Amino acid sequence: MRVAVLIPVLNEELALPRVLAELPAALRVVVCDNGSTDASAALARAAGAEVVPWPKRGYGGAVQAGLRHLRADPPDIVVIMDGDHSADPEDLPALLGPIERGEADMVLGDRTERAASGSMPPQQVWGNVLATALIRAQTGHRYRDMGPFRALSWTAFQALALVDPNYGWNVEMQMKAARLGLRIREVPVANRERIGKSKVSGSVRGATRAGAKILWSVWRYRR
Repeated sequence: MRVAVLIPVLNEELALPRVLAELPAALRVVVCDNGSTDASAALARAAGAEVVPWPKRGYGGAVQAGLRHLRADPPDIVVIMDGDHSADPEDLPALLGPIERGEADMVLGDRTERAASGSMPPQQVWGNVLATALIRAQTGHRYRDMGPFRALSWTAFQALALVDPNYGWNVEMQMKAARLGLRIREVPVANRERIGKSKVSGSVRGATRAGAKILWSVWRYRR
């Protein structure tokens, strides 16, 4: 199956070259540049990645720009991963396998068992616990994590019709997937300490804004 990896980035020049160097050479890699003011986009092009600019800040919007870019020649499977070096490409077979075997439509990386010590600050851990509990209350589906490292079939992406432009994107995806009856798997993945400071969990302001948006998103996408 043809696989494309989408990497939304915002000022990740320190981490991105290492992320791209670790990915298998056979994969199609699309870097969704979310208005970086550093050399992220130039470094991605130099490494052979396709670069899609999306200057309007927002994680979900950047990923959706990457998906639109793929429409002209869609892959069979799309992998989403961050550009901060927290995800380990050695976990790609675990994410891709259930889809390639026809056993799943969406496979999520579950960091709860294998995250490196200190790689997920307390506010991120508790935010995941709260978000997954609220999603279960609304959909009946029990998720273990809200991690960014995930793989979906192209058909599943089309069915989900995602619209959220920022922090609510993962919530929207996981709630819609449960409601639509998609075949969902979670597999244990590593989570390394990121390179650089997180835009979300790295500050009280960022974590507060993200938490508020996640709560609002659970309410918005409840039906």
